[in-house]
Amino acid sequence: MNASWEPDVLGPGFEARTLPLLDDDEGPVVATLVRHRPADDPGALPGTPTTCSFALLHLHGWNDYFHQRELAREIAALGGQFYALDLRKYGRSLREHQLPGYMTTLSTYDEDIHAALAVLREECGVGLDLVLMGHSTGGLTATLWAHRHPGALRALILDAPWFEMQGSVFLRSVGAPMVETLARRIPTSPLKVSDPGFYYRTLQGWTEEDGERPAGTEGDPFYDGWQLNPEWKRFPSMPIRPGWLSAILQGHAQVAAGLAITCPILVMTSTRSVVSSKWSPELRSVDTVIDVVQTAHRSTRLGQLVTIATFEDAIHDVLLSPAPVRARVYAEMRRWIGAYVRR
Repeated sequence: MNASWEPDVLGPGFEARTLPLLDDDEGPVVATLVRHRPADDPGALPGTPTTCSFALLHLHGWNDYFHQRELAREIAALGGQFYALDLRKYGRSLREHQLPGYMTTLSTYDEDIHAALAVLREECGVGLDLVLMGHSTGGLTATLWAHRHPGALRALILDAPWFEMQGSVFLRSVGAPMVETLARRIPTSPLKVSDPGFYYRTLQGWTEEDGERPAGTEGDPFYDGWQLNPEWKRFPSMPIRPGWLSAILQGHAQVAAGLAITCPILVMTSTRSVVSSKWSPELRSVDTVIDVVQTAHRSTRLGQLVTIATFEDAIHDVLLSPAPVRARVYAEMRRWIGAYVRR
């Protein structure tokens, strides 16, 4: 079992470390921590500080893994030591004997997060301010962890957190009572839910079917494609199983009841959601996965200091939107981190 840093698949400036966890019913379990080292990164932003004033840990969403080099570089330029966690049974942490992404309670990820935080404290010191960031399902996981650990975070940043089943492309036809029944009887049997793959298609870049490519988009990964690992971000998506979905619904219920997160919270989403069974160019500029209106509504119940920022033409992961949108997102993050994190 590797307990040291090794070169990561993201290339120079990125390293990965395997974190051994307790075995579960499927056998050995690991998480994988990724860190950014700006001094070794040829793509590091000019003026990136050589010392850090805070640390940020990023949690990915469903059917995903960490691949956002741009995010790591932006955080480093703000003086943050950037880490990301591939949770158990996802991405770098997925093993052949495991059901991808499967768990039956979101608190299971406490072990993954605590193992990562032990490394952060070892490297950054126990007194360094910690920011937790999560996307989609990772946003739900991060939110509930922050609620259960008051005083642990300097700030919480949520990128299109998944707080509500309504409007989900994957689950819009699946009822909660049915899910709970199936979770008791056949928790690991794949559900028959269709995914048209519109969000995945957006991440693959511009195609001839989309028509003439807009001028001035050369070099933008939104149009070139994000070059994702198809084994770690799959289409069709990883199977959705009743035991996993029951855990998600329980998380949604906790958020709906209201939480008491003590640190400042930034919630970022697109301005619009569209649920469709047919592809159209419009789907390249909206959230096709969650209901952003419901997300904003639920976000007001997370804690006493919540900032909600919406971005025109953003997609589900606002940090994978077109370059002009990403520029606005990072500008808002810089302002917010300057106000609530940096001293």
